[in-house]
Amino acid sequence: QVQLQESGGGLVQAGGSLGLSCAASGRIFSIRAWGWYRQAPGKQRELVATVTSGGRTHAADSLQGRFTISRDNAKNTVFLQMNSLKSEDTAVYYCTAAVASDSRGPARDYWGQGTQVTVSS
Repeated sequence: QVQLQESGGGLVQAGGSLGLSCAASGRIFSIRAWGWYRQAPGKQRELVATVTSGGRTHAADSLQGRFTISRDNAKNTVFLQMNSLKSEDTAVYYCTAAVASDSRGPARDYWGQGTQVTVSS
């Protein structure tokens, strides 16, 4: 089994910055890709950004330029740097990882429990 633990959420004023991290632990051979999603109250979960083990990144169009995803393969950790935060960024942020537990098997998706980010206006 694999566990993902997010950290770094909290309360921040509009215009401020916040960094999230998510560490994976357990039976990990390799992490093929990471992702951050968010879910605001009353809304569907939406993609924030993804990054592959090779470093290729993708961010939601509406967030490009403000949110940056990165990863540390050696530490099995992914980061999300959020700048120029707005009240509409308030949500629970979830990390996800596509984890291969051995060299031959397929990767399986795992999710963290989520961390609350609240942006006050």
